[in-house]
Amino acid sequence: MNKLRRRATGRITLDEVSAAAGVSPITASRALRGQRSVDPALVERVREAAERLGYVPDPAARALASARSSQVVVLVPMLSNALFVDLLEAVHATLLPAGYQTLIGMTHYDPAEEEQLLRGYMAHRPAGLLLTGFDRTEGSRKLIEASGVPCVHMMETAEAPGVFSVGFSQAAAGYAMTRHLVERGRRRVMFLAAQLDPRTLQRLQGYRDALRGAGLYDEALELLDPRRSSMALGAALFERALGEHGDADALFCCNDDLAQGALLAALRLGVSVPQRVAVAGFNDLAGSDQMLPPLTTVHTPRVEIGQQAAAMLLRLMQGQEVPRAAVDVGCTLVVRGST
Repeated sequence: MNKLRRRATGRITLDEVSAAAGVSPITASRALRGQRSVDPALVERVREAAERLGYVPDPAARALASARSSQVVVLVPMLSNALFVDLLEAVHATLLPAGYQTLIGMTHYDPAEEEQLLRGYMAHRPAGLLLTGFDRTEGSRKLIEASGVPCVHMMETAEAPGVFSVGFSQAAAGYAMTRHLVERGRRRVMFLAAQLDPRTLQRLQGYRDALRGAGLYDEALELLDPRRSSMALGAALFERALGEHGDADALFCCNDDLAQGALLAALRLGVSVPQRVAVAGFNDLAGSDQMLPPLTTVHTPRVEIGQQAAAMLLRLMQGQEVPRAAVDVGCTLVVRGST
């Protein structure tokens, strides 16, 4: 019979791992957390013992024992969007070497679902939070504030006391793209949008501001669809746009999914781009530079946002000063053949 202490659940304990490796429990704990102060030979011995015994760390118990968690909650709208996959990769690559693991949740652009996720994840006593944007319930805001858990917002910025954020101005990016189309001589510029999440609506505001400034704004040229964005929807919106507005000479799509679908529809229908109608997108997703013609778009620095947001959160979790609470990383207009 095993004389070492084992949990009532039957799970292998750290005491058993340390005994099997011939080290103290504290050394075993440090070795499994990847702390560099432990001799590499001991780390290997402890890891071998843990693997042989089937030991799985209990993050909640670790947090209670150390008053510190190694988990960071990261909430994004969805993983079907390559933008957020790139962002998560950057976050993971920044946090892992510092000893933190990510708990990833998908909100599906639903503040109520985000609140449900937050309430569940807070039970794990996370060390920090990385959240997308600022659109959330009052319940979520109170939960975050009451928890005292460091929090950094991604993709948008806000100048407010105690609020930390890394992103860029969606409205300014929408304005810049619309101005580009106007400067190319386009006068009937349509805005094609799907999902209608807060960042899409901020781009729409930039579009409106640019056209109003040029004396060209027409509300009828906004084609807003609440369905999830896709290339198929982009193709359908392209046909609808030209069918309902035969004088439209430019289509600003709220993201590259729609724009890529629009370009494929143009090829299928024999509509010349950009001669008959210009097409522009947003986010500079994979494949946009390979379209026929290559897609003009806005390159959004999601890797840089992920890296800087995670680095900012690390400083907050470690009690270090953050030089700037709101970091605007900007974005870049990428002009290609479609405009």
